[in-house]
Amino acid sequence: MVPFTPHKLPLKKIAWESFIDLMGQANRSIAHYDGLLQSVPNPDVLLSPLGTQEAVLSSKIEGTQATLEEVMEFEADHIKQESNRGDIYEIINYRLALSEGRDKMKEIPLSLRVIREMHKILLTGVRGETKDPGNFRKIQNHIGPPGSTMENARFVPPTVQVMKGALDEWEKYIHFDEKDILVQLAIVHAQFEIIHPFLDGNGRIGRILIPLFLYHKGIIQEPVFYLSDYLESNRSEYYDGLKYITDTNDWTNWIRFFLKAIIYQSKKNIEKTKQIIELYEKLKTEITKKTHSQFAIHCLDFLFIKPIFRTPDFRSKAGIPKSSVSRLLKTLVDTNIIMVVIEGSGSRPTLFAFRDLIDIINK
Repeated sequence: MVPFTPHKLPLKKIAWESFIDLMGQANRSIAHYDGLLQSVPNPDVLLSPLGTQEAVLSSKIEGTQATLEEVMEFEADHIKQESNRGDIYEIINYRLALSEGRDKMKEIPLSLRVIREMHKILLTGVRGETKDPGNFRKIQNHIGPPGSTMENARFVPPTVQVMKGALDEWEKYIHFDEKDILVQLAIVHAQFEIIHPFLDGNGRIGRILIPLFLYHKGIIQEPVFYLSDYLESNRSEYYDGLKYITDTNDWTNWIRFFLKAIIYQSKKNIEKTKQIIELYEKLKTEITKKTHSQFAIHCLDFLFIKPIFRTPDFRSKAGIPKSSVSRLLKTLVDTNIIMVVIEGSGSRPTLFAFRDLIDIINK
């Protein structure tokens, strides 16, 4: 199989009439979601677990098996996941890479430089760390099952020389004013996967780019629009849609698939975000009433940032005096706001879980 030559951007021919029915729905859906986001009092607190779930699902597309709870337990320093520790580190790196992208974009626009820096974080200390993290490939690669060759690969990305030109063109295109930004995002994501500029981590970086591109274009006020839930649930259609572009030179099917993904995920994100806000507001009153503590909101914010935690975390990171920790934790358990997962014994601290929030995130 010969290396593929990517289409020039912007595309000369886009069959706008073939997906105009979905464009309006997709734009309205994401505008509704952004409106809700703007009403979230503290998105860094309330929506923090959604970022972890995105990292779990995007990494799952690439074969990791760790669950949201396993990642949270690991971060609570309750080390029992020896068998999938590598998967957990990949998920944590994904979240860190997304955070790095958001932070960098406060200083410089979305660019190849930002992408390389995210990639370096993504592959640090995990599977793929020998694949030149932070640098675009200098050799030919191919996509296919383990043991496949260039001849029987599912897809062969462009040569290194062609890749360099395509990346420069792609970077210019993300700053281009396309007729519709969501259609542009569909093209941006697919073209990045087709160029396949890294030796490893292309799929994950491509999915990290989805919220960052929307943030870059001002479509959402915070880069927290995550699409991996839909893409993981429709993995075959996702991969087949990308391959159809390179097999037929037709982008219509892919753009329709992507716009449907945005419509579906917007609705699901809206529902989850509403439930998170409702839970926060309900518990704000309840915890204040039950604990009679001036530190009630400190407790609540901590639970949303770390829904699975151990006693020392609560003591050191919730901003609560040591003298109040035991009483507050006992009240939270007694009122069924949190539950004990594993009782502490000896030097091992108790592990707690805020199940109401975890259940919302896992829906």
